[in-house]
Amino acid sequence: MRHSLITLTAAALTGLTALPLAAQAQSTIVVEDSGTVGGPSLMIPADQLPRFREYVVQESVPSYVVDEPIAVGTVLPEVGVTYYDVPQDYAVTPYRYTVVNDRTVLVNPRTRRVMQIVE
Repeated sequence: MRHSLITLTAAALTGLTALPLAAQAQSTIVVEDSGTVGGPSLMIPADQLPRFREYVVQESVPSYVVDEPIAVGTVLPEVGVTYYDVPQDYAVTPYRYTVVNDRTVLVNPRTRRVMQIVE
C-alpha cells in the first residue's frame, strides 16, 4: 500500500510540474487569470494589422501615457484608459483596443491585460 501511495504522489507531482512547462512552450497562447485560454484566433491576424493600424490613426484615438514599458501581459491602470471595440472587418475578438505610449494594443477589458501589440 505504501508503494502505491508513493507512486501516485510521484505521478501527481510529475503531472503538476509538466503543466507549467507545456504552457511555457506554447508562446502564442496566453493564459488568462480566469483560466480561459485564448489563442491566435482571438487576435488581429497579421494580414489585417496594417489596415487596422490605418483605421486607428484615422479614428484619432488619443494615446494614454504610462511610465512603464508596454508589453504583452502588462496590466493597464484601472482609470484613465478608454477601450474601443475592434470592428469585425479586422477580427472577431472579445478584446478591445486602445493606444498606450503611442502604441496600439489589444486589451482584455475585464482584466486590463495587454493581449497583443499592433506593430
